[in-house]
Amino acid sequence: MRKDNNFDFLRFLFAVFVVLSHAYPLSGTDETQQWIYKMTNGQIVLAQIGLSGFFVISGFFIFQSMERSKSLLQYYKKRMLRLFPALLVLLLITVVVVPFVYTGVGSVFSNSTYLSYLPNNISLFGFQGVIDGVFDTNHYKAINGSLWTIRYEFTLYIVISFLFFIKTKQKLLVVLLALVFILFSVLYLFFMGRFSGSSILGMQGYHILNLGNFFIAGSLLASLKFEKYKSKSLLFILILILILALYFDFYDVIKHLIFSMFIIVLGYTPIKGIKDFGKIGDLSYGIYIYSFFIQQLLMWFFKLNTINLAVYSLLISVVLAYLSWHLVEKKALKYK
Repeated sequence: MRKDNNFDFLRFLFAVFVVLSHAYPLSGTDETQQWIYKMTNGQIVLAQIGLSGFFVISGFFIFQSMERSKSLLQYYKKRMLRLFPALLVLLLITVVVVPFVYTGVGSVFSNSTYLSYLPNNISLFGFQGVIDGVFDTNHYKAINGSLWTIRYEFTLYIVISFLFFIKTKQKLLVVLLALVFILFSVLYLFFMGRFSGSSILGMQGYHILNLGNFFIAGSLLASLKFEKYKSKSLLFILILILILALYFDFYDVIKHLIFSMFIIVLGYTPIKGIKDFGKIGDLSYGIYIYSFFIQQLLMWFFKLNTINLAVYSLLISVVLAYLSWHLVEKKALKYK
């Protein structure tokens, strides 16, 4: 993934977008105050770009990982080694730090929400955002709101694993993924009112259809070997379509296909000074999982404004992400 492409930088950039976007509500400022929200007539915010990009890239490379895997055991081993070691370390750090900011009644060690925080969140599907008595005076009480997306991604890993049994039949793979993409697109565009409020294993219908379809689009493009079609002309056309979609307010209609194509083409169009970004390590996951908790701590102790919160939390998150990659994530991946 770090061979003559821009994906490490893109993932880093998407993580930064999420941090910047979260700085608004966590500092008490509405996300609608973002310049990009105003410029696009309310169609996008930075966190939306970040999450959409993450799921496109994930869908693209997870599909390729499935194709390369010699067995389902190997496939799941790789997926779990990428997600869980860093997540476990983060959760352990969190439960160590939380007692120092606890203001609830009684001992934090007898608080049921404190005791359940780590096991619920390491299970992914038992996502728990709040510990009673922690960050009660912050604008948001959530300890680490970023973790909610991980269960969606892991569920999509499971879904993709079923394709393992037909991975040698490329035409069938393309047809199946195309049909699922079309189905999700139809449900998203025409039946969202019916499904958005529903949930499966705690996952909301809206996010399943939205983030799920970005992931499926990435997998579909991978099955089509879309990297072969990269060109600066295609990149220009996709950028033009996105600009027109935002200007004429129809981005929501075309985003799952056009934005996904744009990310993959951009990723495979090497840019000098950017294509080698991954040499310092893959910091995106660490930034993503640490930043929200850091922002909540900064707000608890210092009550920062939006700009200061964004700057300081980003700097701290990058440092922690660097340590996480070199001390935890990279070492864990050696066991793939």
